[in-house]
Amino acid sequence: MTSSTSIAAPAQDTRYRVLGAISFSHFLNDMLQSLLVALYPLLKGNYHLSFAEIGLLTLTYQCTASLLQPLVGIYTDKKPQPYSLVFGMGSTLCGLLLLSHAGSFPLLLLAAALIGTGSSIFHPESSRVARMASGGRPGLAQSIFQVGGNAGSAAGPLLAALIVLPLGQGSVAWFGLAALLAMWVLFRVGNWYAHQQRQARQSAPPAAPTLTAARVKLTLLLLLLLVFSKHFYLASLTSYYTFYLIHRFQVSVQSAQLHLFLFLLAVAAGTVLGGPIGDAIGRKRVIWFSILGVAPLTLLLPHVDLWWTTLLSLPIGFILASAFPAILVYAQELLPGKVGMVSGMFFGFAFGIGGIGAAVLGQLADLRGIEFVYLLCSFLPLIGIVAMGLPDLHRKARV
Repeated sequence: MTSSTSIAAPAQDTRYRVLGAISFSHFLNDMLQSLLVALYPLLKGNYHLSFAEIGLLTLTYQCTASLLQPLVGIYTDKKPQPYSLVFGMGSTLCGLLLLSHAGSFPLLLLAAALIGTGSSIFHPESSRVARMASGGRPGLAQSIFQVGGNAGSAAGPLLAALIVLPLGQGSVAWFGLAALLAMWVLFRVGNWYAHQQRQARQSAPPAAPTLTAARVKLTLLLLLLLVFSKHFYLASLTSYYTFYLIHRFQVSVQSAQLHLFLFLLAVAAGTVLGGPIGDAIGRKRVIWFSILGVAPLTLLLPHVDLWWTTLLSLPIGFILASAFPAILVYAQELLPGKVGMVSGMFFGFAFGIGGIGAAVLGQLADLRGIEFVYLLCSFLPLIGIVAMGLPDLHRKARV
């Protein structure tokens, strides 16, 4: 007993170090990725860009960051690439350096494509690493991994405001140091990944759930519909929450930003806890409650005063954010052996829907007003009713 315990303890410590490393790398990756969008006002002035050209920059980034992810995942499922994470971060580094000194709009497009390509390589493979290091608790592992990305996405615009906007476009190159740090961390992770791959070749392949191919496809469609509901609604809050508060309640910009920060804090907390809760009570229950269960709160939100708006936004952010780790792990268990493809599909779809949602809701706000947008979006969580059609995979977490 003592011997087995002494062997298990270092292995568990190693897993947590790997999870910490991949979460930290996710923080750096998403921080660097978010710089591009945060720099749009600066780039628009420096290059005299039209809104159509800004849209083309976004399209270039979204296409490479979203559409390539499933393709990367499919390839690495067949041929695992332990050091592809270093290559992906290297692509982001090249994009940042080009962005800092681009002399023309086509070079800006190339920089956006390189940054997006780095993201498309990072997310499927790093999600695979998180599952490999889960130690039988994949929900917890995904939560630890994803919260790093949430924190990085929030930090990017803040650092852009504090560093790049005052110092100018050339200062973007200094963020290359963060990319180099991430490359070093990911190289160490790649060493561990390669060792795990050698061990995996000697073990039996994971067992698939006893579902027909048609049922698996239908289940994947239901999961993607749930992701659509979650991320389209979150796009209305993350992109336009401050404008809604300023327009409806006449709060100051600083106050609106504080409200947004509190909401994002709740989102981060939901991301952390959603995975382990799914490990404990079952992922289907978390998925069902985290989307449909939040509907009464979202339906109430457009009709209350500022105090209640602030209060309701916290559980809305927390409950909705708890869905994605559970959805991703559920999908990975639905298609065992295809972790890269599943991760790429769901991360890519989530990114794409978030971007499309922000654009569509912005157009709708121009036409009908920001309050109409919030009234319309309040019905989106009702789509969560489809979670009742998800099969129970009967997979319990191993302790």
